[in-house]
Amino acid sequence: MTPSLDTLPFPPAFRERLARIVPPDRLPEVIAAYHRPGVVGFRINTLRATAADVVTRLHDAGIPVHPVPWKADAFWTPPAFRAQLLASEDATRQHLYVQNLASMVPVEVLAPRPGERVLDLAAAPGSKTLQIACHLQGEGELVAVEAVRSRFFRLRANLTAQGATFVRTLLRDGATAWHHRPEYFDRVLLDAPCSSEGRFHASDPASYAYWRPRKIQEMARKQQRLLFSAVQCLRPGGVLVYATCSLAPEENEDVLRRALDTFGTALEVDPIDLPLEERLPGLTEWDGTRFPPELTRALRLLPSRFMEGFFVCRLRKVRSTLPASTGGHEASRAVRFGPYLANRKRSR
Repeated sequence: MTPSLDTLPFPPAFRERLARIVPPDRLPEVIAAYHRPGVVGFRINTLRATAADVVTRLHDAGIPVHPVPWKADAFWTPPAFRAQLLASEDATRQHLYVQNLASMVPVEVLAPRPGERVLDLAAAPGSKTLQIACHLQGEGELVAVEAVRSRFFRLRANLTAQGATFVRTLLRDGATAWHHRPEYFDRVLLDAPCSSEGRFHASDPASYAYWRPRKIQEMARKQQRLLFSAVQCLRPGGVLVYATCSLAPEENEDVLRRALDTFGTALEVDPIDLPLEERLPGLTEWDGTRFPPELTRALRLLPSRFMEGFFVCRLRKVRSTLPASTGGHEASRAVRFGPYLANRKRSR
């Protein structure tokens, strides 16, 4: 029997929102996913090993390995084999990196290529930074920014252990990064700090204990500042991916609505072509606020056996948004937007 919404131990306000966000025909599978353990996803660290060699050794060790159809160096194993996988020689030698499959999607959508300049704007603990590094294979420039000191040192240690020594790490507020490298990067990833609703689990009270409606608003303000900076760091013609592991429209479509309003036609929303069963389009409205129709091109991933909940949107910058470069309408609005967000932060 499929568990009902009432069986979830999450706050009532979250359960009510969940029923509004998820289509009724998909809600039972989401509720079930919050109750059961998911598969163990992992990537091959191609800076240190090849997929063929690692998979052969895991098979020889008795660990079942299943390929991920949309990512050549990604695999999964049933949850019962988590401990054995983590204890394997390939795990201890940093030949593989355990990572939820949903967490791999933003970098696949970003699609960085060797030789490009890439920015990871909120990088810790470094799983996506390492994934980008595997795409670049040491060719190009990769900068990883983290604002929280403890998380920054964890990021740096993680990258060193995984062999991604060419990554430049910066302890800095990502919201100010654009002052240092305006319109410099070919691709920017903003996997923004969020309320982590997609990672809740019924068996883990710590995963949802801090959740409050006001937490969503706090996160949205931070996300707006970071996204503004991310856009300003991106060169014209470049690609930006905005992602969260939250289901909240306030942290996803509404943050993007504000950015599109600020930068106008300087930003376009790209379609995302990934064959994922868990995917839904972006929402068209929430609590009376209508979202730009192009945000239906964004990707909502529902919690499932294979994935945590995630939101991913791919933006393309078609012209400069810096006032010194254009002096145009989008640029003038962007100048006003930056101080507005800074003042909002100081007033809280």
